[in-house]
Amino acid sequence: MESSTGVLVIGGGSTGTGIARDLAMRGADVTLVEQGNLTHGTTGRMHGLLHSGGRYAVSDQESAKECIQENRVLRDIASHCVEMTGGLFVQRPEDTDEYFQKKLEGCRECDIPAEVLSPEEAREIEPYLAKDIKRAIKVPDGAIDPFRLCVANAVSTENHGGRVETHAPVTDVLIEDGEVVGVEVEHETGQGKREHGKAGQTEKIYADHVVNATGAWAGRIGEMAGVEVEVRPSKGVMVVMNCRQVDTVVNRCQPKGDADIVVPHETTAILGTTDEEVDDPEDYPEEQWEVDRMIDELKQLVPILDEARTIRSFWGVRPLYEPPDTGTSDPTDITRQFFLLDHDDRDDLPGMTSIVGGKFTTYRMMAETISDHVSERLGIDAECRTADVPLPGSKDETVLNDAMDRFGLRSPIARRSKQRLGNRADEVLDVDEANPVICQCEGVTRAEIKDAVSQAGTDLNAVRIRTRASMGNCQGGFCSRAMADVLHPEYEEEIAREAYDELFQERWKGEVHALWGEQLSQAMLNYALHATTLNADSDPARLDQEVDFGAFDAGRPTDAVEGAEGGDSAVATDGGHDGD
Repeated sequence: MESSTGVLVIGGGSTGTGIARDLAMRGADVTLVEQGNLTHGTTGRMHGLLHSGGRYAVSDQESAKECIQENRVLRDIASHCVEMTGGLFVQRPEDTDEYFQKKLEGCRECDIPAEVLSPEEAREIEPYLAKDIKRAIKVPDGAIDPFRLCVANAVSTENHGGRVETHAPVTDVLIEDGEVVGVEVEHETGQGKREHGKAGQTEKIYADHVVNATGAWAGRIGEMAGVEVEVRPSKGVMVVMNCRQVDTVVNRCQPKGDADIVVPHETTAILGTTDEEVDDPEDYPEEQWEVDRMIDELKQLVPILDEARTIRSFWGVRPLYEPPDTGTSDPTDITRQFFLLDHDDRDDLPGMTSIVGGKFTTYRMMAETISDHVSERLGIDAECRTADVPLPGSKDETVLNDAMDRFGLRSPIARRSKQRLGNRADEVLDVDEANPVICQCEGVTRAEIKDAVSQAGTDLNAVRIRTRASMGNCQGGFCSRAMADVLHPEYEEEIAREAYDELFQERWKGEVHALWGEQLSQAMLNYALHATTLNADSDPARLDQEVDFGAFDAGRPTDAVEGAEGGDSAVATDGGHDGD
């Protein structure tokens, strides 16, 4: 199977989808391929912070300036993905006045609005802050939904004539006469592909130019092309709490360190993070002590975290880029700026460009830079418009409120539906049939699930990232079966059952490092609902084989948790990476 395109973008994260959108809007013929779902890599495993730049105002001011610039852009073009929570850099008694002053001056030098607050003023904003904090700096941090943002970029790409292929890992980079001419992909047997008749097929996609936007995986694509891309993957753990203990991004005002940020995100709070270099972006240890450290350190800022319920953890890998001969040993010292690698000039290999480094907040700027480069290479005479044209779903607050009034969307659930859908709410929610809530935790209705299925096919994990269904407190315990029910009778029962199993398995992966206290009881309930009542493990009843929940300490464990046997069943306990 063969096809051709103008530009082939590898990578379905924020940068890849941003590049595809930018080039498609310029009139280029664009195809994007992604090895898993959109956000499969680093983008889907982040804490959801929309940077003000304050975190880099001392150590990396160029990155800080880029962040505040793009912070302002994303508020305009992606309003349905952004919650402007504000942020606080909080000084504890043991944190130095010298660094606090450097942070304040650095913010002002980088054009980041910064205001010093007394401890009383800081606790007026965030009542659960520790009683002994000294003061805080207020900055315009925010929270952003990376899943919704990437889907919106992909939809915009398709709206402008582009092609987006998920579950299509690159197996080879095609080189002819010393020039990259395309890639070979294998269409996997993922749920979303069955109805397209491509499962298991190999496709050669020929292109005038190939863009490697695979983040921490950029070195692998470079290796396929015979060039070196010096990415240093650095893992970090995030811990998801059961509710929003804070409504403002809370940062520790100290130099680089682990466990120094709490991000309110949708219905949860996400604690982060660590920074540890790894060899492989997919194969690295996920250890219990990393989860414990998040809580032990951050409860010094927000003491109530020690009493809260942890519902899941996940690990992400940063695509840090270290230019040759810099010799930096500590990954926290590596700049968060991005770099464009023109393999023609750099490696005498025309036809391919890589984009590495950077931050999620600067994804659009990165996409503009590489799209300018590709356009020049291909003779495309069009300017970037992505800083001015809103993403699908984003409109101003007046339109949002008018639509809420028109649909009577004043209940908490209805308001959340409208906020997720933005200006698509009319077409999605205006249905003749009953529209019950499928996911009670996140307030997701059947109409939203059906809309996501129309985009994603039978892949319920793709439905999840579009709607947030199954990402709340119960982690799919009560809604995953109902989500699968929406697939039937359009899809056969076997397909719906397999889609349900894949979704529940993905949810379970992130829970295995949080099995203590009340969360252990929640896991036992989910097991009872799915492995027994629904027979999700497909096993006959046996009296001699039971899950030994007595092996779990009622308190927080000190060693890595080993759960139930299960292999590929819905209650297997292999480690997971999926964000939120």
